[in-house]
Amino acid sequence: MASSNPAFNNSPAFSERSSIAAKLPKSPVTPTAEQLTELYSRPSATPVETDRMSYEDTVVKIVVTFVFLLIGAGVGWFVPALAVPAALVGFGLALVNIFKRKPSPALVLSYSAVEGVFVGGITVFFESRFPGIAVQAVIGTLAVVGVTLALFASGKVRASRKATKVFLIAMVGYAVFSIINVILIATGVNRDAFGLSSATIFGIPLGLLIGVVVIIMAAYSLVLDFDSIKTGVQRGAPRAYAWTAAFGIMVTVVWLYLEILRMLAILRR
Repeated sequence: MASSNPAFNNSPAFSERSSIAAKLPKSPVTPTAEQLTELYSRPSATPVETDRMSYEDTVVKIVVTFVFLLIGAGVGWFVPALAVPAALVGFGLALVNIFKRKPSPALVLSYSAVEGVFVGGITVFFESRFPGIAVQAVIGTLAVVGVTLALFASGKVRASRKATKVFLIAMVGYAVFSIINVILIATGVNRDAFGLSSATIFGIPLGLLIGVVVIIMAAYSLVLDFDSIKTGVQRGAPRAYAWTAAFGIMVTVVWLYLEILRMLAILRR
């Protein structure tokens, strides 16, 4: 199942079966019975020894990535003026990480730190207008991620081709809406801070309704990310691609956090 996350889509390790056996040297000498017995009695090599991707190693890299994100968020919290340049630099680093064929730990961690500066800066902006909203957004994000992971681990939620097609269509629709909304705000056609999202339908803000749908989309994106990691581990992807997985998960979680933050701001207005 292909992931919607470009971080995974551009990595062949998550979509193509890597042949470990093909890389092993071939011996022209037929082994003896004693040699075969010794060979089969040896303990199985661990993923670290074979330089293959594993769940444990991927989790460690995800944690390290988020530590850098939190450090950057601390900087952005105390120096919110850095949020805009951090957003521009982060966008550039994101493109580099997405299209780079071989994962680079330095680039992934650099993106994490810069993205953290942006997240910290935008969070303090909302916090100054809606006290307590940062804690609410963090709790909401952790809740969605935790529930999604638990459901995926239990096998109750799985990605499907039909659901993924619907998800991709919804993503395109949301992207078009967001672009139009930004243009209307930038040109002064709509002077509200949230633009079209502030419009109401039966007394309910449009942004709130869209926010619920987007959070569901982000949760499904996490399912696709988890599925990509599972595929990478099962197919023996190189260990370095755990950094790609960490990058992909972080992109989705940051997107989820920002959407929850925006939805809470609209709701509290």
